[in-house]
Amino acid sequence: MKRWAACISILTLAASCDVVRRAEPTATPVQQADVVTVFLTGNELGELKPCGCSGGQLGGFDRRAAILNSAPSQRRFVVDTGSFVAGQTEQDLIKFNMVIRALDLLDYDLVNLTEKDVELSRNLGLLNSIGSLFNIISAQQAADANVPTKFTKQLPLKDEPVTVTVAAFDAKSSPIDQIDRLFANSTAGQSVNILILTGCDSGVIDTIAKSAPAVDCLVCPADSDEPRIISEPNRKPLAFSVGRFGRYVCRLNITRAAEGKLKLDFQSLPVQEKLQQEPALVGLYRDYQQLVKEHNLVQKYPRFSPEGLKFVGSDACKSCHPYEYQQWQATAHAHAYATLEKVGSQFDPECALCHVVGMEYESGFISQEQTAHLKDVGCENCHGPGSEHVKTLGKTKTAGPKSSCLNCHTPEKSTEYAGNEQAYLKKIIHWQEPKAAGNVK
Repeated sequence: MKRWAACISILTLAASCDVVRRAEPTATPVQQADVVTVFLTGNELGELKPCGCSGGQLGGFDRRAAILNSAPSQRRFVVDTGSFVAGQTEQDLIKFNMVIRALDLLDYDLVNLTEKDVELSRNLGLLNSIGSLFNIISAQQAADANVPTKFTKQLPLKDEPVTVTVAAFDAKSSPIDQIDRLFANSTAGQSVNILILTGCDSGVIDTIAKSAPAVDCLVCPADSDEPRIISEPNRKPLAFSVGRFGRYVCRLNITRAAEGKLKLDFQSLPVQEKLQQEPALVGLYRDYQQLVKEHNLVQKYPRFSPEGLKFVGSDACKSCHPYEYQQWQATAHAHAYATLEKVGSQFDPECALCHVVGMEYESGFISQEQTAHLKDVGCENCHGPGSEHVKTLGKTKTAGPKSSCLNCHTPEKSTEYAGNEQAYLKKIIHWQEPKAAGNVK
């Protein structure tokens, strides 16, 4: 079993090199001897775990181990299809490192590097070292590193082993007739061949089905958060996507039918909150939180000027609006920053943005030490910066920029908001009725 042998340096973003135990099985795997499993994930896009602001959210490396460990190690093949992060910001570079460490701790057999993964790895000087952590393939060949295009693993299946080959292919830049060469050594009835494509449409699928009969499965780029079967039922090859943001794990069970042929069964498994967390991956996320704190990412967040207006904080409103202020203090919005402190995410700009006032503007939240008056979701989140309104004793009405509920209560961060808008609005009533909950200005 591989171990985390060395820290990966990301320019000045050096992660700590503390020894972290690899994810161990959280329960005794139960699987028949006539089944082997290929797990497929990918398109993490920097989502290390759900934001945790509401219940029912899916994903997280710390819970993924429970699914992977449901199959015994000698009968599983664990593959990631790539796309580690969404961008190239300083925070993305930290996340890039964290994803690599997570895949290593989860004992992945194989990782496919997309064009963007190869570019970032090369720019950070990691392209040659990643292969020492796990096997890698890529359809994007780099001149400065010899990255294979395929990898093969043999798994025990009853009396006769099955050989699973995974290859990466770019149908736009390479002739499709080259695919057969990738699987030239495949043996009918004993092999499963999986092709990870950089682009996928019905025309490509049909062409591959006709010209490369050795291909059993096509993994297409994800266009939704959930995995999706793209091919027609009972048609070969089985074409599917693995979804985005690590919210699901795809499971491909391989069995041998009575006539000796291999049978494939595809499942998509949600990474649910009820799954047991793996301590090693929980510790890795704490490492990430420490890094974003050390690099002052909240203070560095890009900011814009709200047309000369300034945020003054909710305390500046209470002298003229005492009833509204008192009622607001009893809402969850007034304690939003404390929820971040409770889980250690107050230094993560992706989290803090929805728990403070005006972080994306020049006069907005910077830190608890410098701008404590702008903690929490306050008056100015919804009503706009109040400097002129306060200065003129209310004669100047507040104006933009204002936030709407949907700026933060997105499907990703607030799973129960859609369809329950009125119930949510009732939780933040801080004005004197008879104003309707949805008609506040």
